[in-house]
Amino acid sequence: MKIGITCYPTVGGSGIVATELGKYLAEKGHIVHFITSGMPFRLGKYYPNIYFHEVDVTSYSVFQFPPYDLTLASRMAQVAKNEKLDLLHVHYAVPHAVSAYLAKQMVGDQLKVVTTLHGTDITVLGYDHTLKDIIRLGIENSDAVTAVSEDLITQTRDLLQVKKPIELVYNFIDSREYYPREMSRFRKDYAPHGEPVFIHISNFRKVKRVCDVVRIFHKITQSVSAKLLMVGEGPEIPVVRELADELGVSEDITYLGKQEDVACVLSMADVLLLPSEKESFGLAALEAMACGKPVISSNAGGLPEVIQDGVTGYVLPIGDIQGMAEKGILLATNKELYQSFSEQSIKRAHGVFSHEKIAEQYEEIYERVVTGNVCSKR
Repeated sequence: MKIGITCYPTVGGSGIVATELGKYLAEKGHIVHFITSGMPFRLGKYYPNIYFHEVDVTSYSVFQFPPYDLTLASRMAQVAKNEKLDLLHVHYAVPHAVSAYLAKQMVGDQLKVVTTLHGTDITVLGYDHTLKDIIRLGIENSDAVTAVSEDLITQTRDLLQVKKPIELVYNFIDSREYYPREMSRFRKDYAPHGEPVFIHISNFRKVKRVCDVVRIFHKITQSVSAKLLMVGEGPEIPVVRELADELGVSEDITYLGKQEDVACVLSMADVLLLPSEKESFGLAALEAMACGKPVISSNAGGLPEVIQDGVTGYVLPIGDIQGMAEKGILLATNKELYQSFSEQSIKRAHGVFSHEKIAEQYEEIYERVVTGNVCSKR
């Protein structure tokens, strides 16, 4: 099958999942064409059956801003015609699904569109009354629509009143990449005395509640000696550093910035802290579990669908700093409990959310829309 994939190419859960899906589909013999504004993150080398088509947006004096959505639609149509694509799989409703709809109008109905909703396009943009109708247009005119959690499906229906069936297809991890690594030698650089190591990975926006991470860690250190690794970059970094100074935990925190080899970084830690305010799925939680790391998270969005409370980690109310700290101390001091959580995390991540399983779901959807049997199982 010839598949076009459009996503945001920068670091982020949707871009990572879209890129990894494309790579695995290419491994299985499909021809994959990425149509994006830049080389997708994690696609920086040669892969057989994968092609990259850059969307080069030109500024015109008549436009106040570069017309990315129109240029994208034109590029999609061009690639679809030239490469005889069977379908476009777009990640995010706006502008990608809308651009794909326009491309389909140019190419013809033989070009099918599959849209995957990842979260921000609904949980943030869906509340903007000026965008609701255009988001709904993109969804309703897709040949198939998927979402990465049941919670996101519910939010989409409640916010937009869409009639289009939305299928649940979870995000996934490549079990060949995400597994526990031997990193004890490097771990000593951050925890020289064998202290438990907590970790947080995000884009450091307010919605991730990164200051809660520091407050949780501060409370943990009042009971046990511990270290914290902060992975990622974003606007809240200066605020986090200032808070860490105020609470007197700066010496126990290491800021690693953006890291490409996330599995190795996770393998140096013990527990992931993810107290987000919004999280449609929580890819960082899944990646941590695949590496054998229990997760302490909020109950935001799809996180309870990923983490089994009391089995692979703990899920607590948003803002429950005290409760999360208590669970962190428990996992840091109870070795038998920790070992059980670690084993169950690997089992769940590699079983329920494996790349083979999720790719097969997408392949089944592709086959359905291309052959004309577009009825959803839901």
